[in-house]
Amino acid sequence: RLLRLSCGLVDVPTVSTMPNIKLARRLAADILKVGVNKVFIDPNEVNDVAVANSRQGVRKLIKTKVVSKRMPVVHSRARVRAYNEAKKKGRHTGTGKRKGSANARLPVKVLWMRRMRVLRRMLKKYRESKKIDKHLYHELYMQVKGNKYKTKRVLMETIHHQKAEIIREKALAEQARVAKERAEARRKKRAERVAAREAATLQEAARS
Repeated sequence: RLLRLSCGLVDVPTVSTMPNIKLARRLAADILKVGVNKVFIDPNEVNDVAVANSRQGVRKLIKTKVVSKRMPVVHSRARVRAYNEAKKKGRHTGTGKRKGSANARLPVKVLWMRRMRVLRRMLKKYRESKKIDKHLYHELYMQVKGNKYKTKRVLMETIHHQKAEIIREKALAEQARVAKERAEARRKKRAERVAAREAATLQEAARS
């Protein structure tokens, strides 16, 4: 600092009235295992802190709460959580809150994959529980791939209809087989009767 005197300017060293607590702060940071900016020093006890130039002295100050560790700054997520809970209920999702297109927000491909996985999982479960055979499974699998079924309900109705149709066809085939066997039996009997009649006619002709 320059001091103006009658003889001119004279350089006078300045003396700080604030005690030097840099060493105590550094030692406290090392003991508390935090950074120097995280060390809190009681402003009313600055003179005592300045005197403490050893770790033992700083530990005593820490014990008496003159020197302590600052609490971490809390960045609360309470408001964010409340906002997200509201979004789950459908709030804050109007046109003004949307940035991307509908396809960007929920791609058509994602919907397609979800639908395919749901329907294929259902077909696999039905096949493993023997509700459908491997032939019907393959037929329905290819129809699902061809985008024929939109929901599980429609696919389930189709399965029930197909199974009923298969049962009906089997019943008709069984009826046809039984009818064919009966007709064959009647044909044989008729042939036997005709043969017997012809034999009788030949015998009578031979006698006469």
